[in-house]
Amino acid sequence: MKKLITLCMIAAFGITAQAQDKGSVLIQNATVITVTNGDLEDTDVLIEDGIIREIGKDLRAPRGVETVDATGKFVMPGIIDAHSHLNGVDINEARNPVTAEVTMEESIDPNEVGIYHALAGGATTIHLMHGSANVIGGQGETLKLRYGASQEGMKFENAKRTIKFALGENPTRVHGQGNGVQPRTRMGVEQVIRGHFDEALDYKRKREAYLEAKANYDRRQRGTPPVPVAENLRYEVLNDVIEGEILVHCHSYRADEILMLMRVFNDYGIEDYTFQHANEAFKVANELAKNGAMTSVFSDWWAYKFEVYYSTAYNASILNANGVVNSINSDNDQLLRTLNHEAAKVVRYGDTSVNDAIKMITLHPAIQLGIDDRVGSIEEGKHGDVVVWSGHPLSIYSKAEMTFVDGTKYFDLENDPDDMRIQINPGADYDDGSNFREIVTRRDEDACLQDSFILMEEQNNAYN
Repeated sequence: MKKLITLCMIAAFGITAQAQDKGSVLIQNATVITVTNGDLEDTDVLIEDGIIREIGKDLRAPRGVETVDATGKFVMPGIIDAHSHLNGVDINEARNPVTAEVTMEESIDPNEVGIYHALAGGATTIHLMHGSANVIGGQGETLKLRYGASQEGMKFENAKRTIKFALGENPTRVHGQGNGVQPRTRMGVEQVIRGHFDEALDYKRKREAYLEAKANYDRRQRGTPPVPVAENLRYEVLNDVIEGEILVHCHSYRADEILMLMRVFNDYGIEDYTFQHANEAFKVANELAKNGAMTSVFSDWWAYKFEVYYSTAYNASILNANGVVNSINSDNDQLLRTLNHEAAKVVRYGDTSVNDAIKMITLHPAIQLGIDDRVGSIEEGKHGDVVVWSGHPLSIYSKAEMTFVDGTKYFDLENDPDDMRIQINPGADYDDGSNFREIVTRRDEDACLQDSFILMEEQNNAYN
């Protein structure tokens, strides 16, 4: 019955959401946190057809465009999570140390209610990642949190391709200890990467030679036809990684293996990559900056396994002070709802500026995902992914009141008709099924919900 109610809510909400993919709204009189151009007081933001068209004072809404009075409130870019497993149906394809051929695009659950919860925390974009069982895992998918849309409708259009690598304990435990295959040690992790890169480059040479020979082969000359070299999707993906077509996001913890992967990538000419977690990155912050490597870290999570014991809450601040493009991520459905608080911790630990802290949940993850030309800051021409906050977003007392994705409102604290927040009547008798309707109430019960309540009440009476 719980699932039935959720499906009904999704159906009711989804009709509106899919019909308004690109919305328009004028937000007035707010303190606008642009991220790239300072904070603008008493400022309006006009979004038309999903794009920020104008930022200024005393703007007028075009005919038919909703106006939101945000006097005394703050508007900031939507929060972007560079490391999420929020709505993945399957996360790990653990059958082989290298599974570059698989992709998360077939593993998107668009009906996961956690999407709505994330919107309520001001998040608008997530990077749905493969797990860390493999040295080279599957490809990721960057998603807009268009709750109610289809799998395809959630995809961030023309986002950069990404892939998950993993170092250390996870792949050595899953394969070396679990399956008895390489890698058994951290040394073996490096060799798995180098070995597969070399195999991919060798495949590319042979495949291209075969295709060229095939194109030039003339049956009439009665010569020997070229020996076929079958297409190999795994090697095709690895060559795209080497050529910079796919961005690497690598699960890592220890400083030694972070240095190791940078050496490997330098040898193969790979330049655009991000170390995920990277708890010991502060030890090698200078080396990361020199290599142009980026990091995406927890604000203060550590000691949940042995290789994560050496950590500090100053990690993000140290990386930032050394010029490393760093983001704060969640890797957790609940933490995703409060990434603004995680960013605030960076101000507390290390005296990082407020604007730099906000960059770590907006512009910097956008850079790491290759989408900063469209999201991550409030600028004319960028997507209308913005959040209206009751107060400054780094304050624990502030709430996200409205969340817009492409100018369409997907969360409204006060006015959502079926907003997943069951209201409990503390005066109701929980032992008597006859009071069921007093226990669960909603602001706007549609026919679908009414039917669900009736079915639930009948079951409740039957159990009693």
